Amino acid sequence: MTMALALGAATAANAEEGKVLRVAMECGYAPYNWTQPDDSNGAVPIADSPDYAYGYDVMMAKHICEELGYDLEIVKLDWDSLVPAVQSGTVDCVIAGQSITSERLEMVDFSEPYYYASIITLVKADGDYADAKGVSDLSGATCTSQLNTVWYDVCLPQIPDANILPAQESAPAMLVALNNNACDLVVTDMPTGMAACVAYPDFKLLDFTGSDDDFEVSEEEINIGISMKKGNTELKEAIDSVLSKMTVDDYTAMMDEAISVQPLSE
Repeated sequence: MTMALALGAATAANAEEGKVLRVAMECGYAPYNWTQPDDSNGAVPIADSPDYAYGYDVMMAKHICEELGYDLEIVKLDWDSLVPAVQSGTVDCVIAGQSITSERLEMVDFSEPYYYASIITLVKADGDYADAKGVSDLSGATCTSQLNTVWYDVCLPQIPDANILPAQESAPAMLVALNNNACDLVVTDMPTGMAACVAYPDFKLLDFTGSDDDFEVSEEEINIGISMKKGNTELKEAIDSVLSKMTVDDYTAMMDEAISVQPLSE
């Protein structure tokens, strides 16, 4: 039996058994995932909650489950609870905009990337750093980002003489800090920045990609993957079999759709 036929047989068996894929995410990290009060645009119920989840991660989870014949259950957890939930087996996997870093790979296994997220900076359009052309132009800025992210741990220390505030517990909190003038800038990834500029029209997105004065990050730090318990090769192979059929253009189109329907863009 070929691998393709074997996978097909396994998929059919899983479908018959009504296998449920429990997927954790924050449900508060637009455009990757967010919470909304109804099932509009194809949103999925959040377990043990009257609310629904949608966004790029939910769209991807739905696609994976449709391809594999699984039922989908979305579990809402805080950012710092995601990895422990996978390790303990409370959930099957995390689809939540996680970078595939060496540190995380020591704790969990990852799928192939399901998105590639470049690093950008958000400032106020009328702020002191609105015309910055590179990282050096951000010198002396008061800044913050989300806790336990590449943005906070790797990027902010590269800003000369930066006044780095304590990390924010979530992406929305990070954006509120900028909106309330608690800081001059935040560093995040392109999808989060694009979505933020829709929600906060007075934000300006600075992209130094391709310049000689960009943030220095490794490929692993911008590759976004789906995490699962170490040694769960069956699930990893199944998810990778779906992702292998998708292209960067597919990811971009899905992300563009997520940004267009996020609640704050309407």
